[in-house]
Amino acid sequence: MYAYLVPPNKRILELGCGEGHLLAALNPSTGFGVDLSSKMLHRAKKLHPGLIFVQADGHSLPLDGTFDVVILSDLMNELWDIQAVLKEIRRIVHPRTRMIINSYSRMWEIPLALAEKLGLAKPNLSLNWLTVQDALNLLDLEGFEPIRYWEEILFPLPIPFLSTFFNHVLVRLFPFRLLALTNFIVARPTQAASFERGEPTVSVVIPARNEAGNITEIFRRTPEMGGGTELVFVEGHSTDSTYEVIEREIVENPQRASLLVRQSGEGKGDAVRIGFDKASGDILLILDADLTVPPEDLLRFYEVLCTGKGDFVNGVRLVYPMEDEAMRFFNLIGNKFFSFAFSWLIGQNIKDTLCGTKGLWKQDYEVIAANRDYFGDFDPFGDFDLILGAARLTMKIVDLPIRYRKRSYGKTNIRRWEHGLLLLRMLLFAAHRMKFI
Repeated sequence: MYAYLVPPNKRILELGCGEGHLLAALNPSTGFGVDLSSKMLHRAKKLHPGLIFVQADGHSLPLDGTFDVVILSDLMNELWDIQAVLKEIRRIVHPRTRMIINSYSRMWEIPLALAEKLGLAKPNLSLNWLTVQDALNLLDLEGFEPIRYWEEILFPLPIPFLSTFFNHVLVRLFPFRLLALTNFIVARPTQAASFERGEPTVSVVIPARNEAGNITEIFRRTPEMGGGTELVFVEGHSTDSTYEVIEREIVENPQRASLLVRQSGEGKGDAVRIGFDKASGDILLILDADLTVPPEDLLRFYEVLCTGKGDFVNGVRLVYPMEDEAMRFFNLIGNKFFSFAFSWLIGQNIKDTLCGTKGLWKQDYEVIAANRDYFGDFDPFGDFDLILGAARLTMKIVDLPIRYRKRSYGKTNIRRWEHGLLLLRMLLFAAHRMKFI
């Protein structure tokens, strides 16, 4: 589970590291292990000479600098003062740090006590038996917010088939998950992003295929944001004059930083990836060239990212009433189904998976792109490539309601039945790679 949550080459701190096996398994660029036991640390240094181990009390950490990941594995149950430890951790994190916690569920207090009495489990000191809400409240008091939390392990015995079925399948389902042994929580610091080089720059990536009638409005209506905004057009084999119109508008609007790329592959997902690779901004936003989402709303996406309220901003078309004919009935039903399914899959609420307007920091996108092989490359839209990548990297996904308008030019490139079956295939594949692991 930790290997799934933590990409390699991160600066990692583990409190209560023991012999250091978990820390070593995560392939950190720099790994710090802290533990009270000198004997444990003596073993850890012999077993993992490439890591750094410090004998210290988590209530008073002798550490400077910041860490990308902080791990408390089976530790919160044993801490004397959890809030004091969280206060210490708050001192050594940065805005993108992730804290990962796993601790015994209170449901297992009596079964584990019975197992100890029968000699089936190692005896423990008196433990803190926390509910998830207890832990969330302590995190909130010290300036951390949860990104997601879930349950693991129903059958903690290595019996073939039974342990796999209980721990990979049943524990994901209600009501069985309520009986799980372990609660996992991923949290992040609650603080706004800081800008050392002034306001961040913005790149608006605009996939455009047969959208000649909308290009002038895109130049006119897209707001200037932050330290500068560039428009990155990726033209995708249009049969109308889209490419020529973009060229003309770039010449007629020299005050706007603009870039035009002709797409080599096919599909919106390919266009978005090309645009993101070419973009120079600190923040990446996607705008569909059909203008069904008003370009003026991009400013709201920018503000969410800059205030630190989210790491990944997802447009939602299903809150406000839509204009007539903006979305066909079966498209609406499909959207609602996939939103429910993907919310369950990723453990974060996401109301509209197929809205094309999204935003994230470029440095976060680069990490998503570097880990893209985990899910494969068969998303023609680009939405799920980003959503699943963001969820796996425990980025906080924020829904942003927008007004959705009908097209004023051209026709949709979506083939709802063909693409719907492809999305279902993607959902099943992602469930295998994310949920039932």
